[in-house]
Amino acid sequence: MLLRRLARPMFASWFVNEGVDVLRSPAPHVADMRAVLDRLNRRLPAQAAGTPVGSALATPLTDAQLTTIVRAHGGALAVAGMLLGLGRAPRTVSFVLAILTAPLVVAALPDKQADAGDKLLRRARRARLIRSLAFTGGAVLAGADSQGRPSIGWRVQHARAEHAKAKASDD
Repeated sequence: MLLRRLARPMFASWFVNEGVDVLRSPAPHVADMRAVLDRLNRRLPAQAAGTPVGSALATPLTDAQLTTIVRAHGGALAVAGMLLGLGRAPRTVSFVLAILTAPLVVAALPDKQADAGDKLLRRARRARLIRSLAFTGGAVLAGADSQGRPSIGWRVQHARAEHAKAKASDD
């Protein structure tokens, strides 16, 4: 359908742009991720420190490690966005994009300590949060779009019913 051929690349362009931006200039994104990790460490209960997730959060990452992680995330966003724009495995790629935007949502969550007196910073963070949530929701919707074809689950269920019906008529 013509609408999908036009809408998917337009929708995917945001993901590609975000991914390329991270690859070109990772420093602000690394700072955001560092702030998220610090915020999680502050809120982490003392009992959780002994768990694998708690100990991983408590272990500080070097700037080089964090930059590598952030760049890998940006590259994955860009590649998945390009695949969606090209129409390659759009349902799968859309769900991958929804998962990849989760860290963007977490990074944009309000932080009362960091945004204490700055209204512009709070407003910018809220705008980033809403934008990230909107694109996550859009990616989920794009992933659920079956293009008018039945889903695999429906096809399996329908084939089983047809098989049972054929078996019953044979008896």
